[in-house]
Amino acid sequence: MTEKFMLSRRDLLKTSAAGAALGLASAIFPIRKAFAASATVGFIYVGPKDDYGYNQAHAEGAASLKGIEGITVVEEENVPETVDVQKTMESMINLDGASLVFPTSFGYFDPHMLAMCAKFPDVQFRHCGGMWDKAKHPMNAGSYFGYIGMGQYLNGVVAGHTTKTKKIGFVAAKPIPQVLLNINSFLLGARSVDPTITCQVIFTGEWSLAVKEAEATNALVDQGADVITCHVDSPKVVVETAAGRGAFVCGYHANQSPLAPEKYLTGAEWNWAKVYKMFVDDLVAGTPLPNFTRGGLADGFVKMSPLGPAVGEPARKQFDATLAEMMKGGFAVIKGPLKSNKGVVVATAGQAFPETAIELESMDYLVEGVVGSTA
Repeated sequence: MTEKFMLSRRDLLKTSAAGAALGLASAIFPIRKAFAASATVGFIYVGPKDDYGYNQAHAEGAASLKGIEGITVVEEENVPETVDVQKTMESMINLDGASLVFPTSFGYFDPHMLAMCAKFPDVQFRHCGGMWDKAKHPMNAGSYFGYIGMGQYLNGVVAGHTTKTKKIGFVAAKPIPQVLLNINSFLLGARSVDPTITCQVIFTGEWSLAVKEAEATNALVDQGADVITCHVDSPKVVVETAAGRGAFVCGYHANQSPLAPEKYLTGAEWNWAKVYKMFVDDLVAGTPLPNFTRGGLADGFVKMSPLGPAVGEPARKQFDATLAEMMKGGFAVIKGPLKSNKGVVVATAGQAFPETAIELESMDYLVEGVVGSTA
């Protein structure tokens, strides 16, 4: 973390003496309005900043702001999704003068970020996810996210060309809508190459649980999966375990190619630098910050890892052609005729649902060909 205190922010806020210190600090470091020639921006991560995954992707985005004149970046990592994150936000505001705070983890939003929005109405808060609703949430809050399902579809295209067993695998944390979309997208990308390919999914039940992630990866390989991807906070364990068993891997969140240079095919990455610079530009200019921000590959919110050495020419050609179509806009991963893996029709012939039009909160199914259950 970047703050120069002997105690952590959370420890500092645990005592009444610290509370008094905060009162003094508030006078020394007044809370800034969301417009100024200079500004302090806070970032909070649920895990380590070098996790080769979700937190690293956000930290790389934050790092892109550090060279901007007048912008001070403060960060804290390994903050649990509990009242601790409220204490961290409060100290960033009172001690550092943060006028814009990014609590990046899914569980930070409600009740934690919302409580801070009410307590500090002059501070702007933006959360990574899809939960901000104008009808019920404050205007100094907001959300941002990217259409990364298209990246998982491209992962699937390369996986479809690479698999010999026609079985691919997915290690997933929890069956929330975005995870389900990523699983579906991965298989549908592979099936654009070979409609007989199936995808086995194993849910670990947690965003970060190394032992279960290793067990799930080994189980997938044991069942014949020879290309594996995931949606967990840090793909490091999945990538290293899969490669160690001789399987190929597709990454997620950040670039994991250094972990398995010969087995890494490509990966769906976040490009949060683009998003954070957009917010900071508005902040410094005094322009109202958007409350609902979304973008995909064409907008630069998402990017793909470079294709690895094991990717053959046919895969490269289809990958490039599909990416070019996505860059035009309106690409539909979910299109009919399509059934769920329980036999329910989710898209009829001629129906197409671009990711920009999908109501993610309503996605509660896995498509035909996914071996696994949301239950």
